[in-house]
Amino acid sequence: MAQSKDFRDWDQYRWTAPDTDWRKASIVSCGIDIGSISTQAVIMVDGQLYAYSNMRTGSNSPDSADKALSWALEDTDGLSQDDIQYIVGTGYGRINIPMAQRAITEIACHALGANFIYGPSVRTILDVGGQDVKVIQCDEKGKVINFLMNDKCAAGTGRGMEVMADLLSVPLVEIGQKSFEVDEEPEPVSSTCVVFGKSEALSLLRKGWSIEKVLAAYCRAMANRIVELIERLGVQREFAITGGQSKNIGVVKRIEMLLNIEAVKTEKYDPQIAGGIGAALFARALFEKSRKSGG
Repeated sequence: MAQSKDFRDWDQYRWTAPDTDWRKASIVSCGIDIGSISTQAVIMVDGQLYAYSNMRTGSNSPDSADKALSWALEDTDGLSQDDIQYIVGTGYGRINIPMAQRAITEIACHALGANFIYGPSVRTILDVGGQDVKVIQCDEKGKVINFLMNDKCAAGTGRGMEVMADLLSVPLVEIGQKSFEVDEEPEPVSSTCVVFGKSEALSLLRKGWSIEKVLAAYCRAMANRIVELIERLGVQREFAITGGQSKNIGVVKRIEMLLNIEAVKTEKYDPQIAGGIGAALFARALFEKSRKSGG
């Protein structure tokens, strides 16, 4: 029997910096970011990105951490976990990463990671995770000044988007583009809960709405909820988006439209690994501190 398609699937991948010799590095550090949907393991040499993996989070955090780090270490010219001098865990599963010497909140790690990815001019960061939404304000060094978080419902998160992908039989990676395949922008769905949002989507389909129109209404509602949270804290330029939903143009473009601000973009780094980058940078700093103190 043929397996049914999982519309929530997305491409998992890894990367290693070409022409970089890790053996010449003074410090090899690592950050492991375990979210409710995806896990990233990021390896840095002397504060520069060397290798990373991005994969779906499994049934438990220790196993997810081990698999992500093992995959990140592939094709790294013999680099092993024993060669990594310090590991910091972050994200939803940060306290259950056995190889990590420290656990640091994803709020701090995403701020520092965004500073690395987008530069010191970034002041407001939006991180839409699998189960919550965070708005972070930081200084020129990526240090958190203030933040707000909404974790009351999955409707405005990556998990909510997975529910819609499964319900409407649309691949998760195609939702953003399909949401713009409408003649005009519909009113957003009214439900602020993913369970009721699902019921509302089915009701709209029965009324004759196209799948694209339902997706547009859902993406607009998600953008509205996120913008309400952003405006509660206030937007300071530059504005950057991290996490998996940074790749969902259906939400990102609508957020930009509602705020009348274009988020800074990057082609050099993957914004989904911002938390892992921040954790790896913290790991480097903590190792340097321990080395100076003789610890």
